Amino acid sequence: MSVSEQPPAPEAAGSADPAQAPAEAPDAAAARAPEAPAPVAGPAAEIAAGYAFDGAALDLGALLWDGACHPDAPIRIPLPVLNRHGLVAGATGTGKTKTLQLIAEQLSSHGVPVFLADIKGDVSGISAPGADGEKVRARAAEVGQEWRATGFPCEFYGLGGLGSGIPVRATVTSFGPVLLSKVLRLNQTQEQSLGLIFHYADAKGLELVDLKDLRAVVAFLVSDTGKAELKGIGGLSTVTAGVILRALTAFEQQGAGGFFGEPEFDTGEFLRTAADGRGIVSVLELPAVQDKPQLFSTFLMWMLADLFNDLPEVGDLEKPKLVFFFDEAHLLFNGASKAFLESITQTVRLIRSKGIGVFFVTQTPKDVPSDVLAQLGNRVQHALRAFTPDDAKALKATVRTFPNSPYDLEEVLTGLGTGEAVVTVLSEKGAPTPVAATRLRAPESLMGPADAAALDAAVKGSPLYGRYAEAVDRESAYEKLTAEQRAAEAAALEAAAAKEAEKEARRAGARAPRQKEEPSLAEQVVGSGVFTSLARSIGTQLGREISRSIFGTARRRR
Repeated sequence: MSVSEQPPAPEAAGSADPAQAPAEAPDAAAARAPEAPAPVAGPAAEIAAGYAFDGAALDLGALLWDGACHPDAPIRIPLPVLNRHGLVAGATGTGKTKTLQLIAEQLSSHGVPVFLADIKGDVSGISAPGADGEKVRARAAEVGQEWRATGFPCEFYGLGGLGSGIPVRATVTSFGPVLLSKVLRLNQTQEQSLGLIFHYADAKGLELVDLKDLRAVVAFLVSDTGKAELKGIGGLSTVTAGVILRALTAFEQQGAGGFFGEPEFDTGEFLRTAADGRGIVSVLELPAVQDKPQLFSTFLMWMLADLFNDLPEVGDLEKPKLVFFFDEAHLLFNGASKAFLESITQTVRLIRSKGIGVFFVTQTPKDVPSDVLAQLGNRVQHALRAFTPDDAKALKATVRTFPNSPYDLEEVLTGLGTGEAVVTVLSEKGAPTPVAATRLRAPESLMGPADAAALDAAVKGSPLYGRYAEAVDRESAYEKLTAEQRAAEAAALEAAAAKEAEKEARRAGARAPRQKEEPSLAEQVVGSGVFTSLARSIGTQLGREISRSIFGTARRRR
């Protein structure tokens, strides 16, 4: 409700003495004045003017100035600039999750699909109408919001089938050596060796679908048979191969093997809209893997990179094709190699022209590398704490990342309440807006997890469930190399058996001349056709006996 819409006060409407009413009305009005902020003026008016956009925009909240909230000064983000990326930052418990929920709701209402990573399991409520209450109504009145409980169209996913969502899988080949090296925590040399392994597999038509495929190729390349395969392009040391194999084994033991396989998820599914024209909100449920931060953060990067590779160039649009919220973003950059950071920076820089906007959600801007941070034009900074010298240093660094402002940002950022933030975005012309302390709107969907039964029903009822629910294990590198190995073993055993039979035949032939030195009766017997036939029979049986023994042992070994 704006200032001009405030209802008459009870004092003026219910004066006991009508004769005194005209005299008391000004006093009553004066008493009420502190409860409603005066119209914005001075620096506050200049800030408000910076958010008076002509086109479609998302409403974030109302301006805070000099301790008062001004519902007649809305703070907004133009819809066309949401592909210019953004940052939602702030200390734990300051309202970052509710902010991304608020933005996601309005994007969906404008027909823009949204992707959300649900780390803690409390974003699924976006599919259900919010719960009305005194606090929600009070917040709506403070910021001039017409709040209505609303649920939004959602799809729920889970990595590798962990949790109740539709399984999201990727093949090892599409994941690639750089991202996989990040997950396995390999150093630069090991990462380069892994790239060599991928190159060999591609060249030989060995599909790397799941982890056992990769393990089979690594084992082959350090075997006696496979060592020569990489000699011309650098080779693979046994030590490096051992590190990679151990890392893969540990990775599988953590239950991560199910994330790699087929059917591979088509990230184009994230671009869909509902029948009513609203954008579908894709919620990736991650509570089941929140103890594997390297995995889920890297998997999110794979999704983004896959979209980048598949989508055509479209330039600037009236609204984005998709806005992707990258929660717990600091996990993505922890321990990242130079090649990995370069890949992220390039993806973020170029994906804008594909119509994709990316919001990184983290605790402080310093969690994000400067080359990536430079690409984030839309900023929603929640409260920061300065309890330690490191906190104070981070606070000063954060303040320096904002444009010049009439606010004392160090004081403002440490004094913001839950659901309040400092905002600066790109205008319709691409210029930064003035810094605005903002009291944010309340989300209209449920601020908490959705009912488990309703969530499960939504997953099972999705048209995507039948397409991705069941894993498929087709012939790939493991099966091909295993078949070749068995064929090679069989050929080697046959050759060994033939050689042994040849040796036996030579030994049998060597005994024959010595028998001619026997007495003449023996010579006659040996020279007879009956003896020759008998000798051949014994030799053949002996050869078979030797061959059966060799093949039998090989079968037991296999």
